[in-house]
Amino acid sequence: MLKKLIKSFLDPIRAINDLLLNNELKRFIVNPKNPLNKFGKRCYSQCDEDGITLEIVRRLNIKKGVFFEFGCDNGTQNNTLILAALKWKGVWIDAIKLIFDHTRSNRLAYFNTFVTTSNVLEIIEKGLGEIGEKNIDCLSIDLDGSDYHIVEKILDNKINPSFFIVEIDQAIPPPVEIIPPKKNNPKQEMVMASLSAYNNLFIKHGYTLICCSSVMGHNAFFIQNKFLDKFTEVPKKVEDIYITPNFTPFSPGYSRKINKSILEKIFEN
Repeated sequence: MLKKLIKSFLDPIRAINDLLLNNELKRFIVNPKNPLNKFGKRCYSQCDEDGITLEIVRRLNIKKGVFFEFGCDNGTQNNTLILAALKWKGVWIDAIKLIFDHTRSNRLAYFNTFVTTSNVLEIIEKGLGEIGEKNIDCLSIDLDGSDYHIVEKILDNKINPSFFIVEIDQAIPPPVEIIPPKKNNPKQEMVMASLSAYNNLFIKHGYTLICCSSVMGHNAFFIQNKFLDKFTEVPKKVEDIYITPNFTPFSPGYSRKINKSILEKIFEN
């Protein structure tokens, strides 16, 4: 009874919050500092990452690529499900179990594990082997852990996806550079790296910041420098790409309802 009362109280509040956020998102993409934000759309992602990803893929002319997502949650909402819907192959990793049987698809490998700098290279090698691929087109990471150090390990070992999507601490504006300590266990407090910290890391490895997710500003997109001629309208200054964040997220029910049968349909061979 108490749960029903709480739900009846919270539902209207969540609906109003979602309406306000949606209107803010619409206003934001009309005239942003970064023209790439105009392509933002929300389908399976937490904010408008799906639309930005699709525009990057269109410009790179990738028809059926390979995605890798560290922190895919249970499969119902993440940054690469939209790519799976385009029939890409991919690898998902999370400590949370998926809500569907991924073994029925030969396009998806999944590892239910805690990722560290010690095992990330092994996971990448094994994952690519399971789907019969050698290279990664899109790598997304949102582990609430040692994300920065894991990305650093990947780049130091010459693993170079066409583009990265990384979660940042959007509360820390450029040029402040904050690099958190390594997280050695799941219970350790979550601390994310700042946008400037990631920017400096990626610059050393031949990548450039091209976008941050609209409104929430918590995901940053980095592209290999060899593709920069396809993103000439993007601002050069990090400060013009950084998004002053709204820390109130959409409610779980606002995005499209994804259930087991839809996920199985998406990953059909």
